Amino acid sequence: MPELEGRRFWLAGIGGAGLSGYAVVAKAWGADVSGWDRNETPYLRHVRAAGIPVVVSPEPPPPPAGAEAVVSTAYVDRIAGKPRAALLAELVGLRRSIVVAGAHGKTTTTAMIAYCLDALGDDPSFLVGGEVPQLGGNARAGTGWLVVEGDESDGTVFSLPAEVAVVTNVDLDHHTAFSSVADLEARFEDWAAGLSEDRVVWGEELEPVDVDLAVPGEHNRLNAACTLAALELAGFERAPAAEALAGFRGVGRRLEEHGESGGVRLLDDYAHHPAEVAATISAVRELAGDARLVVLFQPHLYSRTIHVGRELGEALAAADAAVVTEIYA
Repeated sequence: MPELEGRRFWLAGIGGAGLSGYAVVAKAWGADVSGWDRNETPYLRHVRAAGIPVVVSPEPPPPPAGAEAVVSTAYVDRIAGKPRAALLAELVGLRRSIVVAGAHGKTTTTAMIAYCLDALGDDPSFLVGGEVPQLGGNARAGTGWLVVEGDESDGTVFSLPAEVAVVTNVDLDHHTAFSSVADLEARFEDWAAGLSEDRVVWGEELEPVDVDLAVPGEHNRLNAACTLAALELAGFERAPAAEALAGFRGVGRRLEEHGESGGVRLLDDYAHHPAEVAATISAVRELAGDARLVVLFQPHLYSRTIHVGRELGEALAAADAAVVTEIYA
């Protein structure tokens, strides 16, 4: 359906996990889309495959005449245009939408919901902040529900409408954006209060589900609980949804397998917050049993490392050995 026919968008930061997906969906819904990024990224292969022209250069070229400039968080202070949140809010408003938010687990939960909808024949659109190999990427424009990962780091999620809203958890992960957990909780409460109360998952403590999953860990059993609750609110029966969920094999960089050599099994995970590191190590213990567990950890952001360095150390102590690299700025 050409909901955006006649619109022209130029996206600055089009190679990111977020904007690359917005570009693909906006193009499929009728818009003329082009963009720029400073770096070549893996997500750009999906953008180019959709027929979207991209410029990769140290500095951005001028936007095409008549195009609406949409700017990613990384460039919002130096390039004129509307923030990515404005485009995402417009996309979400065009379809029946399930929005997944929270400090931890939102990428996997969004992917789980999209995977189940696909398996149940809904033909969903989705925007996920990571690669979902079983679904062919991080975005798709379908004819059914739109499933969206909402990011609280720059406030994007708080401008999104939703027919079903999922908050996986509330934890302080972005220390330069929020003053405290209470501040963040208030923002989520205000967002939820603006949505239709009978269709929102809020204030209900979900227990980990006891279903067969291909992905390990207590955190994934909690993600699965959110997934099944959201699907029930969207009108899907629990039993077939749970059966579909058993086939979900994960998102890129979430305990992603990279093979085995010399008796050493290598997994890659994006965990960067103490709660995530602890959950990941616990999940690997399920996989590894009594095998020796060595963690190579790169701290993510100076601000986060300053605030939660002690807690990161405590989480890493659950491994048999931990090697910490320089901080990723």
